[in-house]
Amino acid sequence: MHNCQGKPVNADSISGDNRPAKGLVPLVRIDLHTHSNRSDGTDPVDVLMTHAQQAGLDVIALTDHDTADGWVEARGAAEELGIGFVPGLEISCKLNGISVHLLSYLPDPSYPPLAKDLQVIRDGRTDRIPTIVARLNSIGVPLTVEEVLAQATGTPSVGRPHVADALVANGTVANRSEAFDRFLADGRAGHVPHYALEPGHAIDLVREAGGVPVIAHPWGRSSHKVMTEETLAGLVQDHGLAGIEIDHQDHSPQSRTALRAIAENLGIIYTGSSDHHGAGKIDHDLGVNTTQPEQFERLLEVAKVNAAASDAQVPEAYLP
Repeated sequence: MHNCQGKPVNADSISGDNRPAKGLVPLVRIDLHTHSNRSDGTDPVDVLMTHAQQAGLDVIALTDHDTADGWVEARGAAEELGIGFVPGLEISCKLNGISVHLLSYLPDPSYPPLAKDLQVIRDGRTDRIPTIVARLNSIGVPLTVEEVLAQATGTPSVGRPHVADALVANGTVANRSEAFDRFLADGRAGHVPHYALEPGHAIDLVREAGGVPVIAHPWGRSSHKVMTEETLAGLVQDHGLAGIEIDHQDHSPQSRTALRAIAENLGIIYTGSSDHHGAGKIDHDLGVNTTQPEQFERLLEVAKVNAAASDAQVPEAYLP
């Protein structure tokens, strides 16, 4: 295996298994979906990288929502810590009114069409905050826009998780989960939709930007309603979807088995990850799920192909 800088990586020492290493050859543990406080995670970028090392990860991807703001700092911290780093994004999409997320690995975030849409998405998230606050106030929930903004330090995009954090801070709820369950989830009083891309269009943009598109948790939350095998097959055939995230805390063992069969049938990559948000999500500890070595190698190979076919200035993965 080689990384995107051409440095050799011992594939025999890499495993998606979370068990301790046996024998003299260490396992290499790969977590390809994490968030920092540059979007809706709670850890600063350097702290996230330190926690990744402490959790025994050898490779981590930073995939903040709709922004690449943390990449430079993350790579620098990863190099100092001696762990691998893969730059990524989690792009907000919507299909038939249902939220779908697209992980994008190693794209050029400055590629003009992609950068433009990401800015519109971020603006849409932030612009809806006053409306969310007003709706909550109308049902007697105490909250101000200033309280929300105080929770969104370091991010170019203010979202519902920051509203949830403000509700925790003022004592209205105990945690983010309660805030979403009572006030912010789809159908609740504080839910206000925002601009998101159609998945096929987002996949096209990622590939044009030289990146690798992977559907995040396709059968988690409400996305299972639209991410059918037929839909996934269409995204592969018509738009070049490269893979799906399978080993995720939102997927039951039965779902993981079924999704792995779909991925194998379609001949696409399948990944595993934590979707770590720091204190923002419980039961999503770093490394709780990991990506198998052969799947990571496939992802890096697709990255090379897509980069070669693009005029974009793609970033490099760092794999010591």
